[in-house]
Amino acid sequence: MTYKPVRLGVLGLGRAFMLMLPTFRNDDRVRLVAAAAPRAESRDAFVAEFGGRAYASVEELAADPEIDAVYIATPHQMHADHVEALAAGGKHILVDKPLAVTLKDADRMVAAADAAGVHLIVGPSHSFDPPVALARQMIASGDCGQVRMVQAFNYTDFLYRPRRPEELRTEEGGGVLFSQGVHQIDIVRLLCGGLARSVYAMTGAWDRERPTEGAYTAVLDFEGGAFASLTYSGYAHFDSDIWMNNVAELGGRKNPANYGAARRALRDLDPDAEARLKQTRTYGAGAEPPQPEANEHFGPIIISCDRADLRLSPGGVELFGDNDRSFIEAPLDPAPRKPVIDALVEAVRQDSAPTQTARWGRASLEVCHAILTSAARRQAVTLRKQCGIETKETQL
Repeated sequence: MTYKPVRLGVLGLGRAFMLMLPTFRNDDRVRLVAAAAPRAESRDAFVAEFGGRAYASVEELAADPEIDAVYIATPHQMHADHVEALAAGGKHILVDKPLAVTLKDADRMVAAADAAGVHLIVGPSHSFDPPVALARQMIASGDCGQVRMVQAFNYTDFLYRPRRPEELRTEEGGGVLFSQGVHQIDIVRLLCGGLARSVYAMTGAWDRERPTEGAYTAVLDFEGGAFASLTYSGYAHFDSDIWMNNVAELGGRKNPANYGAARRALRDLDPDAEARLKQTRTYGAGAEPPQPEANEHFGPIIISCDRADLRLSPGGVELFGDNDRSFIEAPLDPAPRKPVIDALVEAVRQDSAPTQTARWGRASLEVCHAILTSAARRQAVTLRKQCGIETKETQL
């Protein structure tokens, strides 16, 4: 079925918007018609490329009658206020992960979307990646049997990419958990059915110059008996992309000669200079990321089922069965985040919600906070705001 393009507004023209550009430019089911951002340079660049209108405030964007939905690509701590303003304006919403920083703000966002009768989708998240979706389809078919165990791990240079000062303060959404861990949590929850029961975790904050969590290991158990181990390190030493065919997280080819580049780029920079360096990664201010050569990914993931193990890779899913081994391809689309647009179009044009709703985003955020709490208390934390895949109903 063919629908007229979703008329999309964008709130925030920074790094998150830059990473969505290859998808927006290659998927004619969305048309960028408006943007709001504080920097005049970014607004001017948007109008020059896409036409439409550019605003300086979220209130102006919310009042634009020609917008069907808005992609929120602002800093984490602003999401709740922006969702409330846009929902009150009757806009469907795609909000970049994480849903929010605090669970109180997450509750506000769920309530705002419900009261306005609009769809709120949390993404892009790596739970939308084609190999993840393919693995979920294979699990749902029943051919592999029940999921028993998932191992997910990722070693990156995340903590040493250019950061604004607040991105190094946990209470403001800084560190690896809210920006990175939520991806891993989303994926594992999707593969295991969504309804996590408890978390036991440890975290690491090992660099005094960057005083926030740079690593964690967590064990989750799920309704139905599955359990999962999640490990992440952003300390720019080992790079787990060497186990992903030297494909980077965003689908580009890794050059081994660039090892250590993240730390070298920050050498001798004070916080103001580092913030200025990050500014060069925003729309209209610097080079854009290249078109990916493979699907995005979030590190090695292995799923153990009754009759097979599944290994996710950028190209698809490798199946290790009782007697046979095979590879099921997940082709790369010219619009690399096409599943995100699938979800947006279905929500706006068919009134059909994806798995990654506001409640789903709140459930993943709850796990982030539970990891921090478990590490501080050295004990397991029970989860109370989880939701499943089929019913999407919150467990109170």
